[in-house]
Amino acid sequence: MTVRSMRATTTVQATPKAQATSKRGLVEPVTPVMAIDPATAARHLTIAREVYAERRRRHRFLPADLFGEPTWDILIDLYIAHREDRRVPTTSSCLGAHVPPTTALRWLRILESRALVEREDDGRDGRRTFVRLTLQGLAAMDATFASIYANFSRAIHIADTPPESE
Repeated sequence: MTVRSMRATTTVQATPKAQATSKRGLVEPVTPVMAIDPATAARHLTIAREVYAERRRRHRFLPADLFGEPTWDILIDLYIAHREDRRVPTTSSCLGAHVPPTTALRWLRILESRALVEREDDGRDGRRTFVRLTLQGLAAMDATFASIYANFSRAIHIADTPPESE
């Protein structure tokens, strides 16, 4: 489903927690969309890149078949692309998920139905579509990386603080 066809639709299947229905019957995001300052965006981008890279590095230590979370890989990849102001073809998004294309496409459809990602037709090539985070998806990822930053900062501070001597 492309951005054009999604906007023509009046209802979207979604989880109650992620969306609410307005009086007009349209689905609206519940997650507040707030602009973040450039320094925070840069910090989130750095965290996203490292989380994505660490997911690849863990395969050096543990068998790759133990892990499988293509939606998280897709969301991180799209977040990085958004912050780097890059467009992501749907096929590239599938490759970034590190699962078979049919599995990645199924998860993209689920993410679309939950209004976290949207597809957009390529104006020059009718065979190609791009995928990107929606405003709701972007807000959710920003909140996720803010949480990761806060919790890891706190944990590192605690770990680095010497115990008080009695």
